[in-house]
Amino acid sequence: MKFSCEKYLLQNACATASRAAASKSPIPALEGLLIEAGSSVKITGYDLKEGIYTSFPADIAKPGSIVLGARFFGEMIRRLPDGIVTVTADESNNVNVKCGKSEFNFMGISADDYPEMPVVDGLNNISLPQKILRSMINQTIFAVSDNDVRPIYTGTLFEIEGDELTLVSVDGYRLAKRREKLESAKMENCSFVVPGSALSDIERICTDEEEAVEIAVGAKHISFSIGETVLISRRLEGEFLNYRKSIPDSFRYKLQVERTELMASIDRVALIVSEKNSSPVRMNFNDGSIDLLCVTPIGKAEDICTCEGSGEGLEIGFNDRYLMDALKAAGKDLLNICLNTASSPCIIEASDGSDGFTYMILPVRLRAGD
Repeated sequence: MKFSCEKYLLQNACATASRAAASKSPIPALEGLLIEAGSSVKITGYDLKEGIYTSFPADIAKPGSIVLGARFFGEMIRRLPDGIVTVTADESNNVNVKCGKSEFNFMGISADDYPEMPVVDGLNNISLPQKILRSMINQTIFAVSDNDVRPIYTGTLFEIEGDELTLVSVDGYRLAKRREKLESAKMENCSFVVPGSALSDIERICTDEEEAVEIAVGAKHISFSIGETVLISRRLEGEFLNYRKSIPDSFRYKLQVERTELMASIDRVALIVSEKNSSPVRMNFNDGSIDLLCVTPIGKAEDICTCEGSGEGLEIGFNDRYLMDALKAAGKDLLNICLNTASSPCIIEASDGSDGFTYMILPVRLRAGD
């Protein structure tokens, strides 16, 4: 195998595919990148759960394939001077890399040792702009659970009904939902759960371009095609939360707040909260204001955020980080905070009536000493 290409093309492809390469594995090839030179150069990373491959044009003198350590090869390419990189591999897996005055010689791994990636049968297919999918992931992924006790919640639910796509993440304490209309919905109603780790990679790969992401849904795997890059992930199996029954449909109180003002107030009172000194933020929903209070062994912090509406003095405790995560991802300047009782979920939604996103946060039980 022998090919030459611009350094930035090879560096970008290695960085993208390396996201799916295993950091540690009993199969050495899985810690590497499969590099295949044919009509173009294709680089693949795969850890048996998720795979990413991407292609780019190159001057190919001799077709072939080799597996190179993802971390080592990626760092090597990054440190090379800008210019044309030439990669050569012989039948004994000896590899030579040249760029300008720099040259490396090392051993690769036979491509025969690299496991074959699954093929997505594509029972259903949808398409939407990259910037829309990126935004939907950004507004829901923070609520994905990091607890493996319920593996199904370590992913995000994709639900397709008619011409609408809904993403839902839940971790037992909060729920994030984002809905978007599809311009062309040519598939049956279906739902599937994509691992959060795969969605994090998709969010990084996607840009703010209008170029479409093609999603193919198979029986056990899902593929996301983004330009010359394809990510294939297994589907998570299990019963996902019935989110429609979990989200209240009526509220006793509805207050309108400015997102940045509320974030600033929470940020100030949460200054005295730490891992060693955790405490909920007490929020008193009064007429025209939300009074915030936090008490820890460090001290006491108070602040006031103006609002429209009244909560008639309702007092609720919240985890400050959960509130901040939701407010950062909301995107809208004006939000509604919807409440019923001190022990029922709080709903945060856009004040303009758009049904794009909904966040549900469970309150923290307050004690006299909090």
